[in-house]
Amino acid sequence: MEPQKLDALRHSAAHMLAAAVLELYPGTKLAIGPTIENGFYYDFKFPEGVSLSENDLPKIEEEMKAIAKGGHAFVRKEVTVAEAKKFEKDQPFKLELIDEFAKESKILTLYESGPFTDLCRGGHAANTKEIPLDGLKLQKLAGAYWRGSEKKPMLTRIYGLLFANRKELAVHLNMLEEAKKRDHRKIGQDQQLFFFDDLIGKGLVLWQPKGTIIRDEIEKLAKEMEHKGGYVRVATPHLAKEETYITSGHLPYYKDSMYPAMAMDDGTYYLKAMNCPHHHVIYRHEPHSYRDLPIRIAEYGTCYRNELSGTLAGLLRVRALTMNDAHIYCRQDQIKQEFQSVLELMMKYFAIFGLEDYWFRLSKWDPQHTEKYINEPANWEIAESAIREVLQEMKVQFVEADDEAAFYGPKVDVMFKSVVGREETMSTVQLDFAAKKRFELSYTDETGQANNGVFVIHRAPLSTHERFMAFLIEHYAGIWPVWLSPIQVLLAPVSVKHADGADVLSKELDADGIRVSVDAADETVGKKVRNAAGKKIPYIVVVGDKELAGEEWMIRVRGQEDQVKMSKADFVAKVLREIKERL
Repeated sequence: MEPQKLDALRHSAAHMLAAAVLELYPGTKLAIGPTIENGFYYDFKFPEGVSLSENDLPKIEEEMKAIAKGGHAFVRKEVTVAEAKKFEKDQPFKLELIDEFAKESKILTLYESGPFTDLCRGGHAANTKEIPLDGLKLQKLAGAYWRGSEKKPMLTRIYGLLFANRKELAVHLNMLEEAKKRDHRKIGQDQQLFFFDDLIGKGLVLWQPKGTIIRDEIEKLAKEMEHKGGYVRVATPHLAKEETYITSGHLPYYKDSMYPAMAMDDGTYYLKAMNCPHHHVIYRHEPHSYRDLPIRIAEYGTCYRNELSGTLAGLLRVRALTMNDAHIYCRQDQIKQEFQSVLELMMKYFAIFGLEDYWFRLSKWDPQHTEKYINEPANWEIAESAIREVLQEMKVQFVEADDEAAFYGPKVDVMFKSVVGREETMSTVQLDFAAKKRFELSYTDETGQANNGVFVIHRAPLSTHERFMAFLIEHYAGIWPVWLSPIQVLLAPVSVKHADGADVLSKELDADGIRVSVDAADETVGKKVRNAAGKKIPYIVVVGDKELAGEEWMIRVRGQEDQVKMSKADFVAKVLREIKERL
């Protein structure tokens, strides 16, 4: 089905949802009911004393379908502002919308569909019988502030799914079930990776030992790759003076996303929301020759964003985020090579993690909207052309997006389709030709003169620890590859008398560089094996008389029914190879 047609059907279904709610809960106040990806929603203010739960959704869905089966045509009616207000006199949210719409037009539209009429700009089916009811399902409830402001009333939002037929709906529902199984919050709790605590604060992650192991392994990988790529590492403070962010341009424009100012005896300070100003100051601290460039400065720096509590979502949106950040200071003639090197580094990371379904998006400026961008047309042309050539020469899949660049230059975002079908931005590379002026960045050129033609490439191939961990947890479904697994080998003593021997073996494996744990509980071997299998541990070794006597080990390999027999030395070599090669 054509996307435009399906969108019209989803919009029509939203009207049927509102009609059903009014029928079942008279006196309900209506807000808005737009279409969204895979369906629609409608926001309601229910009468006092009415408290909906998801158990009520099947009843509302049946009422929706009953109304839609009536075969009601969607009839468009043009009305004046006064007529619209008269019609919606008992609907305060609609009256607010009418006042807003009246600023654009003196003629508004109502759409009538049988027993229900709604203030609406249109985009519907011709008749309610066209709505594919076998592809319809009311999905869930949520709270939503009117107009997205916590200062306005809290409404009840009902989400609905609508697909062209029953089969497509079933496919989507199966995907949602898979997403629940892979939810990074659930797996994170089950595997003791991280948690949040209100005593510390919302959106502030507390990493547990096992989660920290994975974080550290990812950071170790980044440090290795960046060392090979000629990066130098720095460490910068978690806050800076107000003047820093005025110079960078983040104040006042980014102020709402920063934590409130802290007045000190020597000035006003802010928690840093980005690392780049600190890196620019490090660059300019010493003189540089044209021969020194490019200079690549890297840091896993923690930044702080003043996110509203209602927008926080596990690790995907947090208030303290540790970024795989770096800034490359280069000449104009080096832009192309440096950009290509960053993209190649990203692709090496993706190959290591087994990530395949991705593409690139080149976000460009719009010369018609110069108020949004630094007004340097020549630099925009040079930068966009260079980046486009890199993408073309690398033969990667990419799209171009107008009027979506950063204010200081074009950028390339890496777009991913996750294993649960969610499309999201993972990594970003941005070219900046504003920093050179704001921070007085320069180098000495071939003639011995100061040259301020310093271009800055901002890059975060692995995003933030938090976001990337959420993505990996869902990607692997908690089944970590050996090199990332918090516990790589579990030793299960057959009985209490084998526990000391297992401890000796554990120390030997640990000395070899293998993360090992011993289950010395007074339980059966079978239960120990089942517990370890439930924890997704890659290798389980039952330790009995033969193993302690130096005979070959029987290895239970995660995901395999048959055990593998090998000597201790061969097993250690196998695990160490998988760790080294990041398998």
